[in-house]
Amino acid sequence: MRKVVPVAFFDRPTPLVARALIGKFLVRKRAGKEEAYMIVETEAYHGFEDKASHASRGKTLRNTPMFGSPGTIYVYYTYGMHWMFNVVCGKKEFPGAVLIRGVESIRGPARLTKTLGIDKELNTKKIGKVSGVWIEDRGITISPRAIQKTHRIGINYAQEWAEKPWRFIYKNKEPLR
Repeated sequence: MRKVVPVAFFDRPTPLVARALIGKFLVRKRAGKEEAYMIVETEAYHGFEDKASHASRGKTLRNTPMFGSPGTIYVYYTYGMHWMFNVVCGKKEFPGAVLIRGVESIRGPARLTKTLGIDKELNTKKIGKVSGVWIEDRGITISPRAIQKTHRIGINYAQEWAEKPWRFIYKNKEPLR
């Protein structure tokens, strides 16, 4: 079963979407060829108060896509060398996004974007077949105990917000159902 996840899937609080994306498939179409990878690691950034979020200081030119409607793609450049791929969640004008940190054979958000050819050209587009990047539900069920919840990483500056358990990792310990 291959079912494209509808935009409505992203119209929920970001931590819920981040958890629900584990076991879904990130699909990229380039040059007429589709590549699909199961999502195994995500991280949620939720709201104005979240000091780890790009939106914690308000709307800027860089973070404007975070204020878009659910399913908007937010791609930003970091450390002067890496693109990061996010999908906007929640209501329009409420800044929330899920960073896709890893898929089944590609760990690390920078490796992911490099391997899949994701860059600024996708920024502000809607996730879906038209943009060439979408999420599919392929009927895989992952039990809650197979998903590890941890604090987010690389954001020590965010003080208590760094400790939010908004990073979700498929532990690969159980068979898929």
